[in-house]
Parts: sequence; C-alpha cells; structure tokens
Amino acid sequence: MSLILKDASLFLGKELTFVQRGYVEIGKDGIIIEAKGGPYHGDCKEIHNSTVFDAEGFLITPGLINAHTHIGDSLGKDVAVDSGLDARVNPIYGAKQKILRSKPDFLKTFIRGSALSMLKRGITTFADFREGGPEGVRLLKDAISGLPIKCLVFGRVEYYIDTRTPNYDGKFRRESLPKSALQTASDVLDISDGLGISGANENSDESLQQYQKLVRIKNKSATDKKLLTAIHAAESENTVKLSRSLTGKTEVARITRHLKPDILIHMTHATKKDISSVSKKRIGVVVCPRANGIVGAGIPKVRKMLELGCIIGIGSDNVMLNSPDILRELDYLWKASRSVERSFLSAREILKMATVNNAEILRLNSGYIGRGRAADIIFIDKSHVDLYPIHNPFASVVHRASQDSIKGVMIDGRFVSGSEFEFANNN
Repeated sequence: MSLILKDASLFLGKELTFVQRGYVEIGKDGIIIEAKGGPYHGDCKEIHNSTVFDAEGFLITPGLINAHTHIGDSLGKDVAVDSGLDARVNPIYGAKQKILRSKPDFLKTFIRGSALSMLKRGITTFADFREGGPEGVRLLKDAISGLPIKCLVFGRVEYYIDTRTPNYDGKFRRESLPKSALQTASDVLDISDGLGISGANENSDESLQQYQKLVRIKNKSATDKKLLTAIHAAESENTVKLSRSLTGKTEVARITRHLKPDILIHMTHATKKDISSVSKKRIGVVVCPRANGIVGAGIPKVRKMLELGCIIGIGSDNVMLNSPDILRELDYLWKASRSVERSFLSAREILKMATVNNAEILRLNSGYIGRGRAADIIFIDKSHVDLYPIHNPFASVVHRASQDSIKGVMIDGRFVSGSEFEFANNN
C-alpha cells in the first residue's frame, strides 16, 4: 500500500523547483514513487490501495540534513563561552576534552537530547565527528538507538601529533602513527561510516598518508557502502598561519596531497588557490558559519567557493558552541554573507546546501523530493503567523521558518511519532 500526499505546495527535484500545488506518492518501502506538480488523478483502484492525505495548507520540503556535528559535547553547552577557538575545542588541550571524559551515561543522556532536538527542527539526518575511538562510536549509536533520525558516524583515533614541536634538526616533525593507533583506526572503520579527523596541524604528512591508505584498503573490500574521510581545514587565521610556519604549506594543500579526503569542514580562511584545488578534486566542503561566528573565526566565502565550482554543504558543528539547528544556520549565513561578499547568495542556494548538496556530499539517497529518493520530508504550516503571507517560499524557509512552524516530520515514508498533523484521511 502506498501513501499519497496531495494538494501540497512542494519543492521538487534537485533544483528545489517550487510548485504551488502538487502531490507525492510514497511506496511501502519508504521510497518516493512519483512527485509532480498539479492535482492527483489516481484511479479508483490506486486510491483504494493507498492511504491518501490532504496536505493542503502545507509546504512540503526535503528533510534538512546537518552535515557536521560534535554531538558528544552536548553536556558542555556554552562552557568557556568567552574563550577562543583553541581554548574551547583543541583536541589536545581544549576545554572539550574534560567534557568528553565525563561519565558515559551522562554523555548518552545529552547526546540523545540533542538528537531529539534536531528531529523537532526538521533535521532527518546528521553526520557526527565522534571522538573516543570504537567506544565513542558505540556510545553514540547506543545513545540514539530507537530514534528514527538517521546518523552517519565519522569516528576518530585519539592520537595526535604535536607538530609544533620540531624534530631535532629544527624541521617539521615527521612521525608515523604507531601500530596501536592504526589498529584503533581499523576498528573504528569497521563500525562507522568513515574517519572524522581533527586537522592537519595535529597530524604529520606520514600520519595523513597512513589514514588515506587504510581507508582505501577498507573500501576495496567493502560491498555495501563507501567509507568516507572528513577533516577540519582552514578554520581560523591561526590554524592557517601555524601550518605555513611549520611546513611552508597551507592545511588544505597538505590535506589534499596526503589524505585525499572526501569532505573538508570549514574552509573559512582557505585561499583562492586552495578553493580551486578542492573544486577540481571534487571534494565536498561543509561550512559551519555560526560556530565560526561564536569563536570569532570569520564568515566562510561561500559565494567565491560556488563561483569556483565547489559543492557546499552546511553543518551546525559543536553543540558546545551552538544548538544543532540548521534553520538558524541558514538564516545566519544568508544574512552574514551579505556583509562580506560582493554578490548575494540567494535563499534557494542556501536551502540547497542543507538538502540537495549535503545529500550529495554525504552520499545519501535523500536531499530532494523526487522519484527513487527516500521520503525524508518535513511539513511546514504555510499559514503560520511568522510565514503568512508567503511571497518567496525559499526566503520564508531560510529566515522565517522555525520549530514552531514545522508541523510534521517524515523519515523513510513514516511520520515521526509526535508530529502534529491536521491532515484529513480521505481513504
């Protein structure tokens, strides 16, 4: 039996084409069978074998995707709020290390709370950088077990090379990962979706190459999915300067040469040369503008990245710094980018970052409403006081929609428990 949502306003396809009135038919496997503009004209047999919901009054959009979180830090909301980037999140000496050493049951409670918060805000999938090796990956999975939200886990090995300490000859530190760290990385990859590496400045060229080789070997024997590699890069002026002072190269240059990742996080202070290189190599970029803002790191040059051909996604980053709310992320970026870039980003481009682009970067079968895609969608009340009257639906979602205007969430064709629907069942 299929499910039919009729008479709704929709964002359709990879371009998020807006249609004032249309319908979506979803199979029992949670995959979209058809999505079109216009009224639904099913025959009597089709209607008899389907559940039909009248979705008039709703704007149906793709479920939001949060492409970068550190949900394990949910226990430390606003810790060291007036400190800089390194003092808060440096993996070797930052405040977050104390948080991550908290009792596992405490961490799980707050992780689960953040996942529920994302669901309420229309986020159907999130990708997390999970510290703590295999135990950290298992802790996250255990914390969100039973929740319908989808999660990609990028695990990490808690082994960092202090590259600020040079070799005896005064040159950049050359150091390989010990066998124990490589074994831990292998164990992480066996139970996760890939590696979420802290950054180039906490790794030597050799260790980046070792990670790259390990993932490549694992992917050769993989049958169901490709493991991904993601890493922070060019987040602040200080990280860029440190890389140049240590190696004479930018973080991005070292990363793309030695790690060959699938995803780069931040790129806030990447050079034009770096951006061009990333574009040519088709590496996805995930920006986290609110996190950059709270630590004073600046605003990512998204317009420049798009002009140079990059695919740009968006994430909310560390829950210690921000609520994991992608709608607020979109709103912040849309407005803040207008103060630093000559040409404006459109609301449609911004919305694509949290849907179509994030799905492409993370290799997801969702991100837009179209045939063959997973039915991960949200229902926005068009008559909500903050939105009505809607003159530009993209702008309405990007800087006016909120948790309060989201009246329903669907994942794999199933309504999430607690969704407040006013649909009339016409079956």
